[in-house]
Amino acid sequence: MAGMTDMPMRPARPGPPMQHRGPPPMARLRPEPIDREKTCPLLLRVFTRVAGHHQNEEFSVRGKEPKDEVQIYTWKDATLRELTDLVKEVALPARKRNARLSFAFVYPDKNGRFVVRQVGSTFAYGHGRGDDAKTLAELGFQIGDYLSVAIM
Repeated sequence: MAGMTDMPMRPARPGPPMQHRGPPPMARLRPEPIDREKTCPLLLRVFTRVAGHHQNEEFSVRGKEPKDEVQIYTWKDATLRELTDLVKEVALPARKRNARLSFAFVYPDKNGRFVVRQVGSTFAYGHGRGDDAKTLAELGFQIGDYLSVAIM
């Protein structure tokens, strides 16, 4: 043991870079595909408006929602592109070449007041641009939510 203090210390090996400890970040899981032949569609109440979304106060009284409602039967795996094409069938301003559609979910918060939360946007004729491929399920849609579509 004598002389051990005279030996130079070996330099420490460089280890892997320090990584964040703790649980890994949540990965957004892609929902399982829906068999549209076997699964009953849901009723989606869509409210369109030119130049902006409806205000949350416009939904505060049940039965007195905005008058520009379109009812669509669809599935939670419907993409914003599918919904864009359906809205274009009923709303003339959405057919303009340079139209942009902004989508927002409308739902009651824990206090019962309605919240309008923007979730994505598409272009009327811009296939593949914007949020075209996002589905209702991926965006956090829950059955019973309304959909506000602002056409700009």
